[in-house]
Amino acid sequence: MSSVAVLTPESFAEHRSGLKDQEISGGVPEDEAYIPTYLEAFPPLPEKGAPGDRSGEPAGAWNRIRPIKASVITQVFHVPLEERRYKDNSQFGEGEEAKVCLDIMQKTGAHIELSLAKDQGLSIMVTGKLDSVMKARKEIVARLQTQASATVAIPKEHHRFVIGKSGEKLQELELKTATKIAIPRPDDPSTNIRITGTKEGIEKARHEILLISAEQDKRAVERLSLEKAFHPFIAGAHNRLVAELSQETGARISIPPPSLPKDEIVITGEKEAVALAVARIRAIYDDKKRKTTTISVEVKKSQHKYIIGPKGNTLQEIMESTGVSVEMPPLDSGSETIILRGEPDKLGPALTQVYAKAKSVTVVEVSAPAWLHRFIIGKKGQNIGRITQQLPKVHIEFTDGEEKISLEGPTEEVELAQTQIQEIVKDLLSRMDFTEVNIDQRFHRHLIGKNGANINRIKEQYKVSVRIPQDSDRSGLVRIEGDPQGVQLARRELLEMAQRMENERTKDLIVEQKFHRTIIGQKGEKIKEVRDKFPEVIINFPDPSQKSDIVQLRGPKNEVEKCGKFLQKMIADLIENSFSISVPIFKQFHKNIIGKGGANIKKIREETNTKIDLPTENSDSEMIVITGKKANCEAARERILTIQRDLANIKETEVTIPAKLHNSLIGSKGCLVRAVMEECGGVHIHFPSEGSGSDRVTIRGPAGEVEKARKQLLQLAEEKQVANFTVELAAKPEYHKFLIGRGGANIRRVRDRTGARIIFPSPDEPEQELITIVGREEAVRLAQRELEILVKNLDDVVEDGMVVEVRHHRHFVCRRGQVLRELAEEYGGVAISFPRTGTHSDRITLKGAKDCVEAAKRRIQEIIEDLEAQVTVEVTIAQRHHRAVMGPKGCRIQQITRDFEVQIKFPEREETTVSSSAGQEAVHPQENGDASPEAEQAPRKCDIIAISGREKKCELARQALLALVPVTIDVEVPYDLHRYIIGQKGNGIRKMMEEYEVNISVPQPDQQSDVIKITGQVTNVEQAKLGLLERVKELQAEQEDRALRSYKITLSVPPKFHPKIIGRKGAVISQIRKDHDVNVQFPDKGDEQQDVIVICGYERNAEEARVAIEQLVAELEEMVSNDVTLDHRVHARIIGARGKAIRKLMDEFKVDIRFPQPGSDEPDRVTVTGLPENVDNAIDHLLNLEEEYMLTVTESETMAAYMKPPSRSTGGGMGGGDDDSKGAAKGFVVRDAPWNAPGSKAPDMSSAEDFPTFGSGVAPKQTSAWGPKKF
Repeated sequence: MSSVAVLTPESFAEHRSGLKDQEISGGVPEDEAYIPTYLEAFPPLPEKGAPGDRSGEPAGAWNRIRPIKASVITQVFHVPLEERRYKDNSQFGEGEEAKVCLDIMQKTGAHIELSLAKDQGLSIMVTGKLDSVMKARKEIVARLQTQASATVAIPKEHHRFVIGKSGEKLQELELKTATKIAIPRPDDPSTNIRITGTKEGIEKARHEILLISAEQDKRAVERLSLEKAFHPFIAGAHNRLVAELSQETGARISIPPPSLPKDEIVITGEKEAVALAVARIRAIYDDKKRKTTTISVEVKKSQHKYIIGPKGNTLQEIMESTGVSVEMPPLDSGSETIILRGEPDKLGPALTQVYAKAKSVTVVEVSAPAWLHRFIIGKKGQNIGRITQQLPKVHIEFTDGEEKISLEGPTEEVELAQTQIQEIVKDLLSRMDFTEVNIDQRFHRHLIGKNGANINRIKEQYKVSVRIPQDSDRSGLVRIEGDPQGVQLARRELLEMAQRMENERTKDLIVEQKFHRTIIGQKGEKIKEVRDKFPEVIINFPDPSQKSDIVQLRGPKNEVEKCGKFLQKMIADLIENSFSISVPIFKQFHKNIIGKGGANIKKIREETNTKIDLPTENSDSEMIVITGKKANCEAARERILTIQRDLANIKETEVTIPAKLHNSLIGSKGCLVRAVMEECGGVHIHFPSEGSGSDRVTIRGPAGEVEKARKQLLQLAEEKQVANFTVELAAKPEYHKFLIGRGGANIRRVRDRTGARIIFPSPDEPEQELITIVGREEAVRLAQRELEILVKNLDDVVEDGMVVEVRHHRHFVCRRGQVLRELAEEYGGVAISFPRTGTHSDRITLKGAKDCVEAAKRRIQEIIEDLEAQVTVEVTIAQRHHRAVMGPKGCRIQQITRDFEVQIKFPEREETTVSSSAGQEAVHPQENGDASPEAEQAPRKCDIIAISGREKKCELARQALLALVPVTIDVEVPYDLHRYIIGQKGNGIRKMMEEYEVNISVPQPDQQSDVIKITGQVTNVEQAKLGLLERVKELQAEQEDRALRSYKITLSVPPKFHPKIIGRKGAVISQIRKDHDVNVQFPDKGDEQQDVIVICGYERNAEEARVAIEQLVAELEEMVSNDVTLDHRVHARIIGARGKAIRKLMDEFKVDIRFPQPGSDEPDRVTVTGLPENVDNAIDHLLNLEEEYMLTVTESETMAAYMKPPSRSTGGGMGGGDDDSKGAAKGFVVRDAPWNAPGSKAPDMSSAEDFPTFGSGVAPKQTSAWGPKKF
């Protein structure tokens, strides 16, 4: 049985804490009249004193604040040389000690610093939080210091004191001494405790353990079995006697509580103290046993709790005042006998007190139907709270399911409370009713609605209370309570809702979870449209975490079927539009597919209605992913491939290979097909998807490479059909380049001899050592043997030497040994050592695999021959062109040096010469890299570039350099097109320069020149010229089109129709602009002609737009506009949340309704515009709504006026003068305030100086009553 008890703070304090009754005078406690002093209300901050000065004692409330200890500590300790675990470190700070310290720092979070003393001992400083430092210290001692062990024997019964509660003492001891302490198990008879650690730590731990044992030796425990009835005399009232005994003797005395059926009293402490306490207790026991007697009385069981009192306080009070012990029977027993034990002359007064306490409280029951209990209690306990505030000593208890209310307290107050509750019950029964409706439990949550919407509406509408049982109750009984008429109306509506739900149908749709988010839409926009279309259908999606595909529809059968078909069609469209294909496009053409400002890709997306995703710029992927309908995706794919074919000599061919061979041709993780693509210049080979059954393999790339790849694929397929044998061979990655050879010479020889295909791993593969051999078994075995011999030879390391003249050494070691690095990479990691500078030795050493060393020697000899045959050729190129010749980051020069195996050296820059020549160039400009006659006669040093290498290759490099010299050409472009070529913020001209790798110079506007200069390499300049002329044609065509589009028509339309033509958020005019491809401009507010609308576009389109607007105006002229007066208090209800209700009204009656702006002179005037009949209907409906809503407004205002508390500032009402005196608020009052002193005044609370704002400074002023100001 559960119960509800309503307690006030006063009654709760009386019953629970046992405090004495307070005298109540006029409902205000007496101590409320006390006015504190200023120092009591605002304790001063402590003044700074001398360190250690404690003479002041508590100087205020601030002294009670405990000082905050530092959270970070530092400990330093020393490890002697002989105890260091690691002594053989060649260099301090390296090796095991450093590793151990790093590991400990990561584990504990402490900071560790090591230093080496003169005696080679180790000093360790540990910094961090206390716990981290102790743990780190223990770890350091265990891992860096040699360990010793020792045993200490103490009595077995003392072991538990060493361990401590939950092992806390042992852990603290181990951390403190940095040792490991092993205590034998309880079932082990051994008394020896083993300590492991450093000598110092062992001594500390041994000392601490012996101290604990010695302390326990001094202690004693005594157990006294004395009759339970005499325990209260030994303990005394409120346990004061036993506390005095403990204080006097120093022993700890434990008396079992009354509820525990034990008669054993335990005394612990020092032996002498325990003996003294035992003697004192026995004396008390003997004395009380001799002098006391008992009497028994019968008291009703219900009154026992009043004799016991809160926490047994009443029994203790009787004991204190009379010295008599009152023994109460257990509360769970049926006995009503109470035994009083004490001296005969004290039993009488004690018995009087027992009866007085038993009769001090009366219990009364008031009959009230259980369903009325919560109305009697009131909202948040308001009704019952008024009674308990008037009668704080009365305890009122409501019990669920019982038709009674229990009152408990002083007799007079209980009678008053009983009368008040009976009146409340009578009043409620006269004006309230209830009924119960049985509704199937499965409909309960639908009755409640989302967030309680349905049930709250019924409660508010009919002013009733509806109680729906919990699911766990498994009951269908719904209870309605309130006004009799409202109860019947609510009952009828609930039954109608239940009947309607019985006719509902639930349907489950299987929708893949990946489509759920798409169907719902961003912020639920799409599903909201579906719900608006089928408002009677509830659509429930599963939680994403459930991984469920079931979407549930619930509502009327016909609507559910329609909604289900609609969703299935939507899902079918989604599935159709989710087709995806990947198109490999060479990376360099991605920017062309995107187009200027994304124009190309945007056009393809719009025309094919597909989604196209390109890889990021820094990605290595070449795949473009197209998503949408299959036919649209294929159309978009073809358009993208067409762009690629137009940009380069790209050919696409198909080759027929049986589908069963596709997997073997692709190879493990695509290694075979990738090898073919890399070998054939990066062509794209596309196999059909697995399971499609198609035999067609597509190859796309440069024409020559495509043919080469086709032959290789067919050859591979033929080999696979004849024999498909694969072997993997392991070889160190550094050997791979040597096995392949320069330009693939070595591996080609093996392939030619054996006929097997050899595939090396790509750099991104995880297995870098595995080489795959594919082909017929005999060929594969032969190739495997040859490669194994080569690898074995590479594993045989030899050391050899050769003579290289000292003058050539610099070539090999310069640029940080780049030549040596290239030799090592190319020849299996061979190590080449040159003698140090200054030794004048010409012998170099080569170390590595025998074949690699021999090959490296041959290559070094070739390099020396090249150096011997080296010549230096000079080429004169004006210094101003050097930057263009070098290219970005010198890339062009680096390419020439690699291609022709030459060295190119540019001269130092001559600033003065350049500046002077720049001035000359301004007068006599030189073009196309031609030197002036003066320059030809005497070339400047800064213009001469030196090329070193073999004579033939130097000449080729010279021609390549001259080809890079930029030329300048002039292109005639009409001046009025220049700004369009430059583009917004220079984007147009910048893009052309980047695309053609040229510099384009447009003349300044003040020159009015038509000549645009293009500077760059010859081929690039020609391409840029063609591109520029093409752009000029486009711009001229745009100008002609712009002229055609500039046809204008003006139309006169009264300004009052303008908002209707524009529409809500511009919807109507936007549709006209879109349908007719025109621009429609309305007059600005300040224009003289407010009725003129301008239409601009193609002539035909403008005329059609004019006709459309005229038709719209004709319809608007038929409309009328009427005003209706609606109370402004109902405007918000009519408009609805975010205007939803008013929009629905306007759509229903096909009218426009305008409400006045806030602050209007006529706040009640509402304007309705539309066809006459529609306007009349809308006004009638609005007036009906006003009448309905005004009832609610009137009720709300009446209730608000009733609930509003009386004003404190006015003294109206009864008792005029008396109320005036109490109505004025005193505020917070203190005595002895600084401003009460003679010559001072109270601070002005509105003053910014007396009460400054935080963060703003205040100029110092004269000292006020508050004391000196501190800054």
